[in-house]
Amino acid sequence: QVQLVESGGGLGQAGGSLRLACAAAGRACRSYTMAWVRQAPGKEREVVATITKSRGHTYYADSVKGRFTISRDNAKSTVYLQMNSLKPEDPAVYYCAAGANAQAIGVMSELGYDRWGQGTQVTVSS
Repeated sequence: QVQLVESGGGLGQAGGSLRLACAAAGRACRSYTMAWVRQAPGKEREVVATITKSRGHTYYADSVKGRFTISRDNAKSTVYLQMNSLKPEDPAVYYCAAGANAQAIGVMSELGYDRWGQGTQVTVSS
């Protein structure tokens, strides 16, 4: 099994950048399709970015496409989310998630992920 620990959240400025990191322990993150999932107060969880385990293909929600970039460093077993051009609608708790079978279930569905980190808060100031 894999344990996930997020870091890098905090306060960013509108139009600015933040980078989140997710360290995977116990099993290499390359064994999983990895995702960043966010949840804002009163809203449903949204899968914002994923990277597949096999070929490292990336997928993004329309709400972040062109602004966020997911990447993976297999040597460090760490997944990153580079968040640029932050918007007022980006604040949320951001969770790192892992799924061994996400590609069969749907990489943009939270149902594809069964390992979750504790989450990190992202806030954006205007």
